Amino acid sequence: MSILLEVAGIKTSFFTTRGYLPAIEDVSFTLEKGEVLGIVGESGCGKSVTSLSVMQLLAANGKIQEGSIRFDGRELVGLPDSAMRKIRGNDIGVIFQEPMTSLNPSYTVGDQIMEAILLHQTVNKREAEERAVDILERVGMPNPAQVVKRYPHELSGGMRQRAMVAMALSCSPAVLIADEPTTALDVTTEAQILDLMRELQADMGMTTILITHNLGVVAQMCDSVVVMYLGRVVEASAVDDLFYNPQHPYTKALLRSIPHIGSRTKARLEAIRGVVPDPYASTTGCPFRTRCDFAKPGLCDLYVPALTSVGPDHTVRCFLFSDEGEDDEA
Repeated sequence: MSILLEVAGIKTSFFTTRGYLPAIEDVSFTLEKGEVLGIVGESGCGKSVTSLSVMQLLAANGKIQEGSIRFDGRELVGLPDSAMRKIRGNDIGVIFQEPMTSLNPSYTVGDQIMEAILLHQTVNKREAEERAVDILERVGMPNPAQVVKRYPHELSGGMRQRAMVAMALSCSPAVLIADEPTTALDVTTEAQILDLMRELQADMGMTTILITHNLGVVAQMCDSVVVMYLGRVVEASAVDDLFYNPQHPYTKALLRSIPHIGSRTKARLEAIRGVVPDPYASTTGCPFRTRCDFAKPGLCDLYVPALTSVGPDHTVRCFLFSDEGEDDEA
């Protein structure tokens, strides 16, 4: 299959009173047509910044300092905003984390879905409204003809999230980025939204990036997975390989912290000791070394390990697998 999206060596930083603070460094992955990629990690590890970098939606003080993002062979880094606006929504759709803050409370749901359709498609307002109703019906929204006339505050959390999915899919994008699409939803509604996304992905053959901290969702939804820690990719592989053959100490620790249905052991779940380091703190070496039971003095505290291949399409950033590293400039 052909590669649709290629992210290579991205470094995104934000300008602060202390200068440019790196949020993600050396982030790379590829997406083939129809593939579902999961990006996982703790809060603050750079998952959302990665998606915002792909969409070129960084805040005014954010900047991609290094790397390349190619969509269908076209370079997105440095692309004028006028050209990028034609890609957002039309070729690359996004579902943001919190629908109540992502939807504009001053406009009806229908107006917000129609905005993208009118911007990217050659249709009149009546046709755009018909498409809005159709896409709401497709995502399982009850009474879609009435919902298009309602404001976000008149909908339940699950209905708002369905509206966000409908908005993202309104122009049939080639790539869908779903950033924590089930945040703040109850478990029943979460299951419904995930089932909906899986059905739509299968029906439309859509390429998807699913950003989450929930490894159970990754196991259910994804073909491949990227694990991030403090702005760097620490492990990447096919989803089955990651769950049955994890290699990085951080990945193993994440998996050990998940309760398993049917387990009869009375042992307490393991917690990852320590906390994610303060990104403002000046540190050297592997960012996970202070929480790792396998850290090597004189190596892990001085250098950042390079990504190393440990199998077919399976890479790990750890000195347990290679002594190759790079000077840490943090």
